[in-house]
Amino acid sequence: MIPERPDFWVASGHHLVDRIEGGGLVATDAFLRAYLARPELVPPAEACPVERGLHASLLETPRQVVAADEIALIADADARENLGLFLAFRDRILAAPTLEAAYLSLVRGDLSGIPPLFLQQLVHLVARNAFDEEEDAHVLRAAECFWRTQRVTVHEGSVLLADQEAIEQHEHARDHSPLLSMLGGPAVSELEVLSPETAAGYHGRSDAHDLVFDLTNPTHGRPALARAMTRWIRHLLGIEIAFTPVDSFSEERFAWFVALDAEGTAIGNRVWNGEALSDDQRARLLALFTFTLPDHARIRADKRGRKAFALLGSTADRLVRIKPQNLIAGLPLAPDAG
Repeated sequence: MIPERPDFWVASGHHLVDRIEGGGLVATDAFLRAYLARPELVPPAEACPVERGLHASLLETPRQVVAADEIALIADADARENLGLFLAFRDRILAAPTLEAAYLSLVRGDLSGIPPLFLQQLVHLVARNAFDEEEDAHVLRAAECFWRTQRVTVHEGSVLLADQEAIEQHEHARDHSPLLSMLGGPAVSELEVLSPETAAGYHGRSDAHDLVFDLTNPTHGRPALARAMTRWIRHLLGIEIAFTPVDSFSEERFAWFVALDAEGTAIGNRVWNGEALSDDQRARLLALFTFTLPDHARIRADKRGRKAFALLGSTADRLVRIKPQNLIAGLPLAPDAG
């Protein structure tokens, strides 16, 4: 008997959606009800009858049409806004044939009115589907950076990415621990670094986000992030792009670049314009990749087969906020790429 692969990223809510023929995900009523159970949408005890009644009705029929004048009758302004944001998001994901298609429509179109948290949750869910058959724990840990902010620490010569929330919890524990306060040192040193020896336990603790990712590991660092980028693009666009980690910019000419984050965009623009990087910018450049734009109908004809580069930076306060939509919208896609 083939052993069942252990589950991971359970918090994505993947058990609340359906996977259709072709591999895409579709929303279910249970999935929509999970949003209605969020504290921002559950009416408090003092909520007006309209708010309570509309919420109860949506729990019963999550796909029902709600007119704007019904929302306007809710007494509390925050409740009106929160419900309006949820309904707008619900309608946009239900209008697409799959959640993947909804994500593509959002990131290639107009994100206005979509709370960042909703987009983050959608990335988490789509990523759970995209990486369902991925067996390398290092690639899975690298992919966590697509929807969770990381804090950068340089420790004993390694560039370590630790989940911001996890490391803040450890720092809070240190504040209440005389021993940890006395010892000092970076809180990241109190977390466990993902390694070949600890990889077997990744799935069982993946929702804790308490494993540190060593970006400088020559086998499991930037190469794992490169493979995560490849899988993300393949799942959403059906395009195969192989990213190769490199240590520095070469003298060859590039026809395009993709930045994984806002800081990377600023650095990439300077390189693109032939401007020198400052020492600070070089220190904030965490990963650099080269790739070839494939000969694919979804890529602009004038860019196919051309060399390009991708890069990841960090903020001045050493945070990494990857925007995975850049791996889609940042490519030179043909106007009719869909």
